[in-house]
Amino acid sequence: MYPPGPLTSPRVVHCLCRFAVFALGSSAYPNFCAFGQYVDNLLGELGGERLLKMECGDEMCGQEQAFRKWAPEVFSVACETFCLDDDDSFLEATMAFKSESISPSSIRFVDAEPQEIDEGLSRCHNKRVRACVLRRRSNLHGSNASRATLQLELEAPGLEYQPGDHVGVFAINRTELVDGIIAHLQQPCDPDKVVELQLEKESHTSNGVVKSWEPHPRLPRVSLRMLLARFLDVTTPPTPQLLQWLATQASDPEEQRGLTILATESGAYEDWRHWRFPHLLEVLEEFPSVRPPGALLCAQLTPLQPRFYSISSSPAVHRDQVHLTVAVVSYRTQGGDGPEHFGVCSTYLQHAPVDENVYLFVRSAPNFHLPTDISRPIIMVGPGTGVAPFRGFWHHRKAQLSGKPDYLAKPLEEREGDNFLEVPMSKKKSFSVEDLVQFYERADAAVGSMWLFFGCRQRALDLYKDEKAAMLKDGVLDQVFLALSREPTIDKTYVQDLVRREAAAVYRKLVLEGGHFFVCGDCTMAEHVYQTLKVIIQERGAMTDSQVERYMLKLRDENRYHEDIFGITLRTAEVHNRSRESARSRMASQSQ
Repeated sequence: MYPPGPLTSPRVVHCLCRFAVFALGSSAYPNFCAFGQYVDNLLGELGGERLLKMECGDEMCGQEQAFRKWAPEVFSVACETFCLDDDDSFLEATMAFKSESISPSSIRFVDAEPQEIDEGLSRCHNKRVRACVLRRRSNLHGSNASRATLQLELEAPGLEYQPGDHVGVFAINRTELVDGIIAHLQQPCDPDKVVELQLEKESHTSNGVVKSWEPHPRLPRVSLRMLLARFLDVTTPPTPQLLQWLATQASDPEEQRGLTILATESGAYEDWRHWRFPHLLEVLEEFPSVRPPGALLCAQLTPLQPRFYSISSSPAVHRDQVHLTVAVVSYRTQGGDGPEHFGVCSTYLQHAPVDENVYLFVRSAPNFHLPTDISRPIIMVGPGTGVAPFRGFWHHRKAQLSGKPDYLAKPLEEREGDNFLEVPMSKKKSFSVEDLVQFYERADAAVGSMWLFFGCRQRALDLYKDEKAAMLKDGVLDQVFLALSREPTIDKTYVQDLVRREAAAVYRKLVLEGGHFFVCGDCTMAEHVYQTLKVIIQERGAMTDSQVERYMLKLRDENRYHEDIFGITLRTAEVHNRSRESARSRMASQSQ
């Protein structure tokens, strides 16, 4: 928080600021709240005055409670520091700080004209959302397999991306959940009538307080059923704040008391949340006297967030298409004895009708792109669906090796924007003789090797097995290593074990030849691989602890160590539990 008036650049003089940092993070990751700590230290070193010591919010336990405890305290200290207690701005700031009270009299549904889905999603999420047609879906394990990892091919004319980028996919909540929630609403309206959610606003004028009805700033004009299906999150366990509001809607005193305990006692809430991991319908079934009005409930729910997937195709090969590799998620809560839950987006993609629209947007991942210098060696590590971006990589490399003459045959207007050749003249409207000479010199230049370390439980789960064999045969992939962790006839092996076995070659390619190292997968695997690589570099390079730490930082600074890391997965549930317990202990000690 800064005082009024212009600020001088901290690069010139020490900044004159007062600040407080609340760092967000997850203790399941190696560097918990590291960026918040960095910002806090940097502002202090630049001469800033710390209003409060840095506070951490741990996703594993009590993040929202920690923030709600910290925010009023820092707000109060800031108001005292900037002498706002007797100022008109104090009232304005206080009103902005407090959450807006929503009551049945201040919110309503009114009939409206329908809005297009992509327009509504774009407004809700402030993204340019595209409708892409799902053309093909297959199970990479076979049509009769007990588990499903989907390869999805979507038609996406004009969609611009590079291998390594992600798409954010907007899912649809399961019909059973939506229908069940509607059945628990008070005085249900026609759930299929198009409506607009409106809020009553108050504005202070010279003539007093003026009230007016305004559209909800994010939710579109669609039916109640569509709001609950496409736009609102009904699967994430309710927050304490939402539980507190649900308590006000309960007619049974015991249910009201139970909801209030969950909303106010962090230990009870965390145990309930992690054991049951309930979606909204399960909460309404557990507390059946809660029957909220539809408009009021929609105003309390948060938007259904997109799910991000690595793109597993290359525009150099699959023009006007985008491919995804998606593991279908299902699990049982309560230690495996509870009801079955389903991944929101993977389940949607598993059952989405072919030839219908899937709504998405591209999120660029510039730190996970292939190097522009194709002579640099590439090492890729990606178990399970972590192989997804690497499929795009090897298709891209095949285009670089074999598709260059085809590129020159394309009309000039079609070459504009293409970047898969990574040659300096790729953006030019016309080509000179020198350009063509340079092009063919690059085509004949040495191409760095491409190694893949892939891991799965059993051979039957080896994703893209035939494609990888074809790429080996064509010389696109130079080596493919397979780690099997549950194959009955061999010892348990993980990708980091195979990286360790190839220590000499890994060191040569990465350190001596200036190669690039890519890791894609869950956070636990990524940390094991990182530590394995650090040991290899330290041993082979005869480095001290401080030297290898500096070198690992140098790899990141040079953008030669690339990570695309998932969060907690079902395979890392034990890490999730350990992190939660340590987070609870830390939270308890801080509150004493």
